[in-house]
Amino acid sequence: DALEPLGHTLSVKTLAVFGGAPLGRQIAALERSADLVVATPGRLLDLVQRGSCDLSKIETVVLDEADHMADMGFLPDVRRLLDLTPPRSQRLLFSATLDGAVALLVRDYLTEPVARAVDSAESHVSTMEHRALVIRAEHKVEVLAEIAGRPARTLMFVRTKHGADRLVTQLSRHGVDAQAIHGNRSQGQRQRALDAFSRGESRVLVATDVAARGIHIPDVDLVVHVDPPNDHKDYLHRSGRTARAGASGVVVSLLAPGQ
Repeated sequence: DALEPLGHTLSVKTLAVFGGAPLGRQIAALERSADLVVATPGRLLDLVQRGSCDLSKIETVVLDEADHMADMGFLPDVRRLLDLTPPRSQRLLFSATLDGAVALLVRDYLTEPVARAVDSAESHVSTMEHRALVIRAEHKVEVLAEIAGRPARTLMFVRTKHGADRLVTQLSRHGVDAQAIHGNRSQGQRQRALDAFSRGESRVLVATDVAARGIHIPDVDLVVHVDPPNDHKDYLHRSGRTARAGASGVVVSLLAPGQ
């Protein structure tokens, strides 16, 4: 969605390829040709194996959220795809946090690699304010309902899929209309929830870390860590859904006294 209008201006034909969407439609679109394909590894491999997509003349390969791809077990698929592209193609790895197994991809697939950073790893976002609320467990839902009742968009992060669905139900009992997105939701369900949130029809989105990366929703001025993130990287990516592109935002962590 972000690249299509830019591509249109430059007469660059874009196509999105991902699982959970009709395969036949994607095959037909590839047969009509595309200059720029944005894909998830699994679906792209499927299309390659079906003979619907040929990577042998690709000029540029961009691996977005490169560290996440490596951390989440996508590395074998990513390697298979990179092996299908010309060794001299330009390869770029992007992420707000680059570490871990990414070093293996750099070693094996990049020629004379150069690192570029917009900011240092220690830099902070001056337009983002961080707060922690220490509350007892029995008050948690009541506090969240109070926060969710505000007129602006609120994005809440929880640790588990079940926890996301449970919180949506609990908030609805307090009169708050919330949507959930997580790995057990179909692609259509996730898209409908995101669309409703983006349009302001639902002002609260409850998500697992599936939404912590790569999803841009305008005008999110509050991110709530309902459950603490697993590590500092998850905190960074979750929090990065607010205060984007110069806008301001607040990040709130709900903590039990023992945390």
